[in-house]
Amino acid sequence: MTQLFSYSTRFILDKNYFIECFEQSKSIDYSWQAYFKAIFFSTFGALLVLFTPINTYAAWFLFTLGIIDALGVYYQKPWWVTRQMLSRASGSEVTLTLNEQSIISHSFYIDETILWADISLLDKTAKGWIVQHAKGKNYISSSFLDDAANEFLMQKLPTFSVDAHDSKNV
Repeated sequence: MTQLFSYSTRFILDKNYFIECFEQSKSIDYSWQAYFKAIFFSTFGALLVLFTPINTYAAWFLFTLGIIDALGVYYQKPWWVTRQMLSRASGSEVTLTLNEQSIISHSFYIDETILWADISLLDKTAKGWIVQHAKGKNYISSSFLDDAANEFLMQKLPTFSVDAHDSKNV
């Protein structure tokens, strides 16, 4: 009888983890399409200020909203990392368990079990793993996993559809 795989580790949700998570799971887009909403609000607000007798506070609000949105697009990474650092989960210890049935994350703030059957995409990145499932997307850093756990995930990799990999929204 073969022994079932089970691996458990603990790590802290700190700034370095959040930076790695962002860098490995997000693609930064600085094209004009990413700035479309910002351009729209700023232009619309400016046109309202210049050419209509509407309340100037509302017009300036739209213009400023466009500028803030543009800054949000340009500074995506620091903005995302700062929001994570301000969350109540920041600094908490997480216990991650990988086994034959699921991936389990447990901390003071969350208890999440992701069944392998619910996973639509398992993707290897340079520093970890992206796990996409029905409830969202999670990132697992390889630095918290030993060789056996990384090998276990590598064995799971071919079981996920190439079509799901092509349609991912990272």
